[in-house]
Formats: sequence, C-alpha cells, structure tokens
Amino acid sequence: MTRPIFARVPSSRTADDIIGQIEMLILEGVLRVGDRLPGERELSVQFDVSRPILRSALKALEGKGLLITRHGGGTFVADVIGEVFSKPMMDLISSHRRAAADYLEYRREVESIAADYAARRATDDDRLLLRHIMTAMEQAYQTDDFEREAELDVELHNAIGECAHNIILLHTLRSCYRLLADDVFYNRSVIYRFPGARVKLLDQHRAIFDAIMASDPAGARIAVSEHIDFIAQAQSDATRDRARQDISRLRRNQREPE
Repeated sequence: MTRPIFARVPSSRTADDIIGQIEMLILEGVLRVGDRLPGERELSVQFDVSRPILRSALKALEGKGLLITRHGGGTFVADVIGEVFSKPMMDLISSHRRAAADYLEYRREVESIAADYAARRATDDDRLLLRHIMTAMEQAYQTDDFEREAELDVELHNAIGECAHNIILLHTLRSCYRLLADDVFYNRSVIYRFPGARVKLLDQHRAIFDAIMASDPAGARIAVSEHIDFIAQAQSDATRDRARQDISRLRRNQREPE
C-alpha cells in the first residue's frame, strides 16, 4: 500500500473502532484478499492508537477469519471469498461443456447489471481508476504482452464491479472472476490467440469503458452483452477448429507411409 487508507479513530480509541473500520474496508472492497496491512508502527500512527489496542483489534479480526498473520511476514487480508465450489464439484463442472456456456450466460446478466450501476454511480475516483486500467490494457496490447493483457482483462471487470457500489454484487463478481482467472471454464489463451480476437476484445473493453465514462447505462449493458457474446462465439469457433485439426492429423497419420 502506497497511500494511507486508515483514518484516526474517535477519541475513545478502542479496539472496536479499529475493528469496525477494517471490516468496512474489506466489505467495500478497498482491502482485497491477500493485501498486506502496514506494519504495526505505521498502523498505530494512522489509527492514532496505542500498540496494545491495535494488537487487540488485529487479534480479534484474525479470530473472525478476516486477517491472517504470517510469522515474520506481516498481516494480510484472509481469503474471505473462498472457493465457489468444492473440488469434486469443480472437477465435475470442468468436464462438461455445457458449464462453460452457462458460466458465460451468468456473466452476461450479472456484468450487465454491474456496468449499468457503474455508469450511474461511478465517482471521479472510480473513473480515474478505470482510465488507468484501460490505458495499461492498451499499452499491453501494443507491446504484445499477452500475460499482462489477460491480467488487466480480469482487473477491468473487477474494477467495474467496484464502481457499481453494491457490496453483494461486488463479492459475487469477485468469486466469478476467480474462476475466470483460473481458466476453469475455458482457456482464455486460446481465445486471445484466435486471429483478430485481441483487437476485438480491446475494442469491446473500450466500448464498455466509454459507456461507463459517459454515464450511459443502456450503452454499458449493450457493450457487455456484445463482449460476452463474442467470447462465447470465439470459444465455440476455437473448439470447432481444434476438432478439425485433430481429425486432419489422424487422417495424415493414417495415410502417410512410415
């Protein structure tokens, strides 16, 4: 963290004041899973409390499962999202093609709502964050940095969920994007490397971004739908092409002399 996000607690200076503030920062998505808190000395200064009070608050938050302390490594936000599905269920889902289509159908509807809300509710700071991500995404595209481009894809969608300013929607989307980042339902690298896909995806992300920046809820919904529909079609085309290649390879192997 490069800038202070914690505020001085009231004159009462109790552990409960610190607990409430950190809980709200986690709930509102300011503190994310894996974020490292400042050191004890810096935290006590930001909160303007004694170290014993701070330690009491951190211990209570750790007891609630919101923070985790690594010996000699600092204090971090715990995995408050957790796994969306159990390992056996994930194995079952990933082995059935219909699940990928259902996942995209779910994303189309939920992300449309998020983009709609973001277009209505985004603050100036939200817009600055979105612009920063969009600029970085364009730079990654121009330099052919595929891995960075894929990371920013997830980051942009996460940021739009934050700009919607709906706590339940925010954490639901974060669970959804964990599956996206892990390539559970489809391999994004296949889509990104499909001819013409990268520029189309960039244009679609720009369209969503532009609609939110213009405070255009209807336009944001349409842009999201077109984006998800393209992903679904690209995935279908990639699967079809792989099947054709497999058959062609079998024919060649069967007919070529050894």
